[in-house]
Amino acid sequence: MIRKIGIYPGTFDPLTYGHIDIIKRSLKIVNKLIVAVSESSNKEYMFSADERISIIKNSLFRDLKLCSHNIRILSFSSLTTSLCKKYEARTLFRGLRATSDFEYEFQLAGMNRKLDKKIETVFLMADVDKQVISSKFVKEIAILNGNIDSFVTRSVVRAIKNKI
Repeated sequence: MIRKIGIYPGTFDPLTYGHIDIIKRSLKIVNKLIVAVSESSNKEYMFSADERISIIKNSLFRDLKLCSHNIRILSFSSLTTSLCKKYEARTLFRGLRATSDFEYEFQLAGMNRKLDKKIETVFLMADVDKQVISSKFVKEIAILNGNIDSFVTRSVVRAIKNKI
């Protein structure tokens, strides 16, 4: 079998059902997916990279019972193209919710392509019922004591409640 490795980079602060939808759909294209948690210092996070990795593992493997054999979760602080080279990945997955995402993602894909012509960026539209979910809104709703159960897994709900 040909080994097809893809990378889905993001902040995942926190992981939402929108992210999970992209993860599941990416696995229909590649047989190994690396969920790469950004440690970028130019953002303020609710959760540390280690906490986000733990939350993602609990959400995917404990809450949703996904197979861990074809999903790897790790953090990174390098260029995404360097991460692709390190793990011999040729496909980057990016989720799109709305047209407002497209301009930024289009520019990012172009820059990644300039840095490494071997890497293809695949844009996946989030499922219609998940397009409005964003990590930012989930955090805001939780901080204001709203119900986030329909946007995130039990592990994420628990982690956010423990954090706030």
